[in-house]
Amino acid sequence: MAQSRFSAYISAMITEVGHFALILAFLVAIVQMIVPLIGAHKRWTGWMAVAEPAAGAQFALTALAFGALMWAFVVSDFSLRLVWLNSHSAKPMLYKISGTWGNHEGSMLLWVLIVTLFGATAAWFGGGLPPTLRARVLSVQSAIAVAFFAFILFTSNPFLRLDTPPFDGQDLNPLLQDPGLAFHPPFLYLGYVGLSMAFSFAVAALIEGRVDAAWGRWVRPWTLAAWVFLTIGIALGSWWAYYELGWGGFWFWDPVENASFMPWLLAAALLHSAIVVEKRESLKSWTILLAILAFGFSLIGTFIVRSGLLTSVHAFANDPERGVFILMIMGFFMGGALVLFTLRAGAMEAKGVFGLQSRESALVVNNLLLAVSCFVVFVGTMWPLVAEMFFDRKLSVGPPFFNAAFTPFMVALGLILPVGSVLPWKRASILRAMWPLRYVFLLALAVGGLAYAMQTGRGLIGPVGLFLGAWMVMGVIVELLQRTGRGGDRWGRLRRLPRADWGKAAAHAGLGVTMAGVAGLTAWTIDDIRVAQIDTPWQVGDYEFTLNDVREVRGPNYLSTMASVTLAKDGKKIADLQPEKRFYPVAQMPTTEAAIDYDLKRDVYVVIGDAQEGGGHTVRVYIKPLTNWIWIGSAMMALGGLLSLTDRRFRVGAGAAKRRRETVPAE
Repeated sequence: MAQSRFSAYISAMITEVGHFALILAFLVAIVQMIVPLIGAHKRWTGWMAVAEPAAGAQFALTALAFGALMWAFVVSDFSLRLVWLNSHSAKPMLYKISGTWGNHEGSMLLWVLIVTLFGATAAWFGGGLPPTLRARVLSVQSAIAVAFFAFILFTSNPFLRLDTPPFDGQDLNPLLQDPGLAFHPPFLYLGYVGLSMAFSFAVAALIEGRVDAAWGRWVRPWTLAAWVFLTIGIALGSWWAYYELGWGGFWFWDPVENASFMPWLLAAALLHSAIVVEKRESLKSWTILLAILAFGFSLIGTFIVRSGLLTSVHAFANDPERGVFILMIMGFFMGGALVLFTLRAGAMEAKGVFGLQSRESALVVNNLLLAVSCFVVFVGTMWPLVAEMFFDRKLSVGPPFFNAAFTPFMVALGLILPVGSVLPWKRASILRAMWPLRYVFLLALAVGGLAYAMQTGRGLIGPVGLFLGAWMVMGVIVELLQRTGRGGDRWGRLRRLPRADWGKAAAHAGLGVTMAGVAGLTAWTIDDIRVAQIDTPWQVGDYEFTLNDVREVRGPNYLSTMASVTLAKDGKKIADLQPEKRFYPVAQMPTTEAAIDYDLKRDVYVVIGDAQEGGGHTVRVYIKPLTNWIWIGSAMMALGGLLSLTDRRFRVGAGAAKRRRETVPAE
């Protein structure tokens, strides 16, 4: 008994220390927001120097607060209201830990932890930046942290206590008790919040009134890191939706899915636009605007997930008052940045000129396609809310709209990408650039034509997707071979290509693989639902299924109805599948656990339903071609981004900038 009281006392102390650390981090963030900004304006070296230690202290204090909250979840401290609402003593340890961010308050603390992490990283590794720009970047980054510290402490405090601690908790949402969802939010937040650095660089450059090639080089790694994390996070969420919801799909154009997809599109556009700023000192205004909008759409995503105005299967909160607070934060940062952009637009004169046929023009078209596709997703996501608020009409905008409106832009992007990648800078000839790609284009057409000839009574989406995938992947191969020139030792030169070139190749090829996977899955899925009897085989496509038995199984914190289904083809057994229907007694919530036989060419997906009065169980089967190409392509895109981040030229550029840095005298 004494040991139990001592443990409770220690846990309470750790929690209070975490709460105190969160308040201290808020105060440090206020100092970091104000002092270095004034120092940069006055050219006071000492005041600017405050930014670096403040950024480190702010991150350390926030990490301490987050660690204290995680400890409360790990030890099941139900005196903490948040733990009581989102945990249970019988829950597996992985989900106790992920429960820290599997709720509104904890996820917002993770959000601000990542804001401070990026700020601290910029302080630690930003030695190559001019002192004034560095101070302003860290001040703007801290201003974002101040806003969200205030939001947490005044509306979403995770450290609120209960007067009488209950014996046990109410458990985490069973849909979130899954490995995919355990890691999905942290990666998404690293992407969402990572775009805050691009925003901070943009606003700092606007304050200084200078955007040049060095700025483009500095902002690219931050944007690339955010884009990589977003790619991983979206892929994990898509994979989770595929196997966990039991609906047989990987993407539903859900508002929360769209909330992460829109910043991803704009971050991709920003990456390509920053290249033009770095290489040619053009598109400065557009690149600054993209940096503002990319983070702005991250804030819009935060608003969608937490305001309750748009419903979703995996929204965090349904509190309009909190939504208003986030809306005010978004209005302040977006409105202020856009006003500053308007005032400073004249100072961002483009230096480089380029012809209509050039790589710069191809990148402009790339940017327009990505930006317009983001706008299409935004309109489809927000239109139901607009219709209800202003026209008193309840509307539902679903996959048919998004598929019809979004797909043409992606098809156009896939068509131009291989050509744009091989165009020279400044001036080019499209016909000359296309000439080395002529055989690749014909081969890709043959792949699409073969797919069309082999299918029966279906549309063009599958063949077009395979054509685009083949066109983009083979276009990447041709581009790499062109980079090696002619003559001997081509393989040696290929191996010595910069990592950024290999990263670009992997990312572009990954996009092609993903497009082919999405198209194949969309066009050629076979769906069958029936009442299956024990030991009675049935046929779906080329496969034979047999329901062997259905039994009750007890899990660590759930009850399961588990089926055993044999999968065979041509009389040969392929796999034993065990789909489940789980029921979580504490949360009083059921979930569906699909059983999937994975293969590079197709997935066989089985879902068990309810028992029927006349005997047997409802069983739903999907045959889903090329599904795993989606995840393979996503992994290739993320790997491409990581390869580019390790390119030596980033480090050399940073060192050169550091050597050129002008020392600012103290006053």
